[in-house]
Amino acid sequence: MRSLPSAPILLCLLLLASPVLSVDRHKFKTCDQSSFCKRNRQLQDTPNSRYSIDPSSLKRVNTGRFEGTVGSDDHQFKYDLTAYSNDIIRLRIYEEDERRYMGPHEALVPLKEQELNEVSRSATQQVVSVGKTTATLNFNPFRLDFSVDGDVILTANEKNLLNFEHLRTQEEDAKIVPEQIVDDSATKPETWDDSADGAWEPPTKNNPEREGRWEENFQTHRDSKPRGPSSVGLDFTFPGSKHVYGIPEHATSLRLKTTRGEGGYKDPYRLYNFDVFEYELDNEMALYGSIPFMISHTAKATTGVFWLNSAEGWIDVMEDESATRSHWFFESGIIDVFFMMGPDPASIFQQYTSLTGTTPLPPLFSLAYHQCKWNYKSTKEVAEVDDAFDISDIPYDVLWLDIEHTDGKRYFTWDKLHFQDPVTMQQNIGAKGRKMVTIIDPHLKKDSGYDVYASAQSEGILVKDRDNNDYEGHCWPGASGWIDYTNPKARDWWADRFSYLKYEKSTPILYTWNDMNEPSVFNGPETTMHKDAIHYQNREHRDVHNVYGMYLHMATAQGLERRNEKAVRPFVLSRAFFAGSQRFGAIWTGDNAGNWDHLAASNPMILSLSITGIAFSGADVGGFFGNAGPELLTRWYQAGAFQPFLRGHAHLDSKRREPFLLDQPYQGIIRDTLRDRYALLPYWYTLFREHEMTGMPVMRPLWVHYPQDETTYNLDDQYLVGRHLLVKPVTAEGAATTTLYFPKEDIWYNYKSGELHTSSILSLSKFETVNAPLDTIPVYQRGGSIIPKKERARRSSSQMVDDPYTLIVALDSKGEASGQIYIDDGMSFDYQSGQFATRQFHYTNGHLTNSGNGSLSLSNTVERIVFYGLSKPPSQATIILDGKKTTLDVISEKTKTTIRKPDVPITSNWNLHFTF
Repeated sequence: MRSLPSAPILLCLLLLASPVLSVDRHKFKTCDQSSFCKRNRQLQDTPNSRYSIDPSSLKRVNTGRFEGTVGSDDHQFKYDLTAYSNDIIRLRIYEEDERRYMGPHEALVPLKEQELNEVSRSATQQVVSVGKTTATLNFNPFRLDFSVDGDVILTANEKNLLNFEHLRTQEEDAKIVPEQIVDDSATKPETWDDSADGAWEPPTKNNPEREGRWEENFQTHRDSKPRGPSSVGLDFTFPGSKHVYGIPEHATSLRLKTTRGEGGYKDPYRLYNFDVFEYELDNEMALYGSIPFMISHTAKATTGVFWLNSAEGWIDVMEDESATRSHWFFESGIIDVFFMMGPDPASIFQQYTSLTGTTPLPPLFSLAYHQCKWNYKSTKEVAEVDDAFDISDIPYDVLWLDIEHTDGKRYFTWDKLHFQDPVTMQQNIGAKGRKMVTIIDPHLKKDSGYDVYASAQSEGILVKDRDNNDYEGHCWPGASGWIDYTNPKARDWWADRFSYLKYEKSTPILYTWNDMNEPSVFNGPETTMHKDAIHYQNREHRDVHNVYGMYLHMATAQGLERRNEKAVRPFVLSRAFFAGSQRFGAIWTGDNAGNWDHLAASNPMILSLSITGIAFSGADVGGFFGNAGPELLTRWYQAGAFQPFLRGHAHLDSKRREPFLLDQPYQGIIRDTLRDRYALLPYWYTLFREHEMTGMPVMRPLWVHYPQDETTYNLDDQYLVGRHLLVKPVTAEGAATTTLYFPKEDIWYNYKSGELHTSSILSLSKFETVNAPLDTIPVYQRGGSIIPKKERARRSSSQMVDDPYTLIVALDSKGEASGQIYIDDGMSFDYQSGQFATRQFHYTNGHLTNSGNGSLSLSNTVERIVFYGLSKPPSQATIILDGKKTTLDVISEKTKTTIRKPDVPITSNWNLHFTF
């Protein structure tokens, strides 16, 4: 997102969008201004048990599913209970009405049912089991308890907050919630004479409960609500839990604060994708994406709840001595909830990603450094920036172009004056092994002479307004239309726009950035699309709002795959997201500010995304708004270098701040920081492969690997990169030290020097103050790990392809270590047919072995092996390859021992042996 240009032609848009340098909270609803939120939240004050199951309706559909009816006095609904692979249980409650949206099914990957065993059934309950999980379905009132080893660890509808507003006519609704009610505040007039005037009856008044049911106004906007009230709600209880996480995106702590009672937020957490300028921190306000997935973690169990619903949602979090409770409600859709019983964090990640998918292995270049600015304004400026990186010897891989590169904000075009020869520009960047990215947003300038808009209009794939005309709103080009990406035909059409014939002057090194896809509508309600706009299959926008951006992300990724005769892996960055977006590319945290607080907030925000499936995410380095000073920029680059997605970006009005423009020592520190990132690319790439295969996040909270250590449950200012690196970014101005928590289960070495940390020597688990001068980000390597690196300084990742490897072996308290590396060509999909190598390294008793599998054989060698924690230096090192023994040089220092030039292939089996 960017604040508007100053050109007079867009002055009216400036008034409409009001993009100031901080969020205007008055543009966005509170719960009290949302009728369905207010109705559902009021149920907490007057819970009732009006929903029950008809025992006679219960029947088995197949080996993995039961179904029946559940309802209240005024309406009955269908329900089913289904078991899926990985011991997941799904509950659906729905009405059989074609107006009721049952999706979004594209958020899920193909699911496989597994057997759901019926343990018992009585007149009051049914007990079923899958794996180690037992589910008890109580009929009256409806309640679903999940237990493991006899302990209830998750409950649905414990507080009887189940609510399903069935579709109805206005006349039917008036019988349920009458237009008029008795005015209880009225009193009988003193002059009233019963004998003369008759028995006095209190007058009636307009029923406030009718407000917002069939029409709702917010500021100047009207939502016609032709289908009336249609919200759904349910509560979930996590017994014994004090820590719940997830449901991004919010600028909050990783652990979710309460939203009821003292010390918490006033409103529930809102899930509603919209465009927020320089968002505020530490509040429950919705941001650019929504993932309705919550994780509870205790020392005994890790559990998860995922509700497949793409409508606007609100979630209350409440806590007492016995449990954490949450109350979820959505404006439309159905109750479609997946329950995951873990029992540990790794299991939860595997279970959740078995539903929504993992991030396919990204192209290697996308894990390197990206340079962006709103805007590099010409091919000349692009060349100057590219050259300046080289002159300063600072590595980067991708140069980005924002909206000004287009012809009048017409996407898939080039500015004819300033980008006259974009092909040569791309070729010059590509000649150095680098890539480029252009921005392509979902709004299309309403211009019959603009072939992209004209084609979309003729194909009938634009979103419609409530009167079935093409929906019109305002965004960067002025009057605009929006593609209906919920329509498969529209997604296919969009993907074809990326062909080299249709996206003229694009080349294979050009990739894509999807912004403004919440969708952002400057003159719309809450700067987004009207809820009564109409999509594919007559779905209202209210049904699909939160998944709209994901559909664009999906179609763009498909287009980048489709454009080449032999597909290469796409790279697409999106701002809006939903569950499943991880399958299509990277996400960033949007319009942050260039201040220390936003730097600190980036850590918990990215961690929250990481544990909810979005493995490939990051925050704009330096902050999008404002002018970060050199110290802040330096610290931000240090933090970003240890986060999954690394991009420097800045607002149009921000001063230029590419690393090469900074004075010393800042430029040199950032250069070294980026070189550290590039050196670790083999490790990052291996972690992304691990995520693709298992669902494990790349960037992880400490409780993922130290689930019994309750101190880790609240930590979100330090984290793990994979299993092996403990990272604590410095986020305070002027700091030369910082406080770091070292879990006692492992020993820790300074990542750079190999020095064993003192608490590791004493086997203590505690917070400690560590040195962190400006040129240092505290990073520690776990004892027992082996990390692969490429340490030769290059200007881009493509120039590192043939470089040799270095292995960093950090021994645990037993003198052992293990690790792995995953290698493929970094670009194609050939790895999916076996063209890869996975190597396992293991050190014990003076022997380091390299073994593995995969059909890929490389000539890259290992040029250095560095050991941390050897009890004494070896007198000799011998390496054995194909039966041949070679004696190697050993360099012993105070904190590490280095084996020089073993020169053995990384993809071959070999054995290094020490003599002591």
